[in-house]
Amino acid sequence: MPTLSDVIDALEALWPAGRAEPWDAVGLVCGDPQAQVSRVLLAVDPVHEVAAEAIRLGADLLVTHHPLYLRGTTTVAATGFKGRVVHDLIKHDVALHVAHTNADRADPGVSDALAAVVGLRVTGPLVPDADDPAGRRGLGRVGELPAPLRLADFAAQAARGLPGTAAGLRVAGDPDREIRTVAVCGGSGDSLFDAVRAAGVDAYLTADLRHHPASEAVQHGGPALLDAAHWATEWPWCEQAAAQLDEISDRHGWQLRTHVSRVVTDPWTLHAAAPHPVP
Repeated sequence: MPTLSDVIDALEALWPAGRAEPWDAVGLVCGDPQAQVSRVLLAVDPVHEVAAEAIRLGADLLVTHHPLYLRGTTTVAATGFKGRVVHDLIKHDVALHVAHTNADRADPGVSDALAAVVGLRVTGPLVPDADDPAGRRGLGRVGELPAPLRLADFAAQAARGLPGTAAGLRVAGDPDREIRTVAVCGGSGDSLFDAVRAAGVDAYLTADLRHHPASEAVQHGGPALLDAAHWATEWPWCEQAAAQLDEISDRHGWQLRTHVSRVVTDPWTLHAAAPHPVP
């Protein structure tokens, strides 16, 4: 049975902490490096429900995409939800490790998993890493559909591939527009509009699009936009990461048991469409 230190070394090989953005908080949050690990749970968010799931499963390690303490802290007291998560995990000998923007930039990374579930063949990164001579790492991905689709049909295909959320999928553009090439970015992606325009794609699928950047992108005559829930665009990475860990476990003879959380941690719980146009 591997130690936590062994598994962390494997995770670092997949998603080196040095490739995370300078503002990010990745790596081991809590856990004894010498403790043995036999069961791992992967999830997007380190929230109460996910910590409880890890404890119920008897997991020794919880790997999440989002950091618990992104902006640092001076206390882990159980008076707040983050401190309570830390207390509960430590009490039950569950380590917590975070792979955030280092997993975004990896090959394969978060956006590769997103591209796969919406039916795209990846042709390269949207924003390549300057230090990657192979040109495979970087933020976002550009992909191609096997055959052109109407925007409305591609949106339906993407919605079927993504995990369900209350928000669903918002679309900006002519429903009959032909879509061949698509850029994707797991998580918040409206900071990449310049790269999307430069890529010359027909559509852009991401999350958390704000009114003004989206409106300006449409007015510029750019690609159609598809705006999904943040959690939904990143959850497919959990399954991809679990498969990577399974392969590493088989190679080392570790027999790790990996699980992917099915708990929907998207914060929005209800969608009520306005039934009437503006008077």
